[in-house]
Amino acid sequence: MILTIAKDIRVEQVIQKSRFLCSLKKVATEEEAQAFLRAVKKEFWDATHHCSAYVIDETVQRSSDDGEPSGTAGIPMLNVLRKQGLTGVAAVVTRYFGGIKLGAGGLARAYGGSVAQAVAAAGIVQKVAVGTYTVTCGPDEAGKWLHVLYGQDRFPVSGVDYRDRVVIALSFPESRAAEAEAWLTDTFRREILLEHQGSAFAELPWNGGEDGTDGTDRQR
Repeated sequence: MILTIAKDIRVEQVIQKSRFLCSLKKVATEEEAQAFLRAVKKEFWDATHHCSAYVIDETVQRSSDDGEPSGTAGIPMLNVLRKQGLTGVAAVVTRYFGGIKLGAGGLARAYGGSVAQAVAAAGIVQKVAVGTYTVTCGPDEAGKWLHVLYGQDRFPVSGVDYRDRVVIALSFPESRAAEAEAWLTDTFRREILLEHQGSAFAELPWNGGEDGTDGTDRQR
């Protein structure tokens, strides 16, 4: 399962007169994450700190306290991303010091809380491998087949090619290919074998499994 933020975002909160601005961005590589950090530093050049954390994948994960006491900023930020199971996300929390020291615990809560607030505002999506599959029928069957297929949304029709045989394209999460073949076979009362034509990633809303399903069920 691959989870990431639904959109890039920036949120701000004030804690004990210090301003904390959390900037979140989708990133595909460590180079993109570092470039994002540089851009935020340039934008807020007069800030006191630019603490950061990013998760590219399971092996590339980094954090920085940027002058704050060790372990009070970068790690709490990184832990929020890890706890949410996010990948491909960079977070930068910019602090304008307001004159009141927060202490180690207060800093950890402020930096971690800023990232948690931003993630909640951005929303989480699941990246799902969506495959395009084709099934073929005769011209005399096409009307009936298309009537049935357009009348359901579990396996959406993504294209129709009229030739000597009619080629119907369906697009849905690849994890449901066996289910699709079984449904087609049962519906049209003959064995149906889908031909896989290609794949692409799609982002589907993620509900944290609260309803006992994953995001792919939202295509039903």
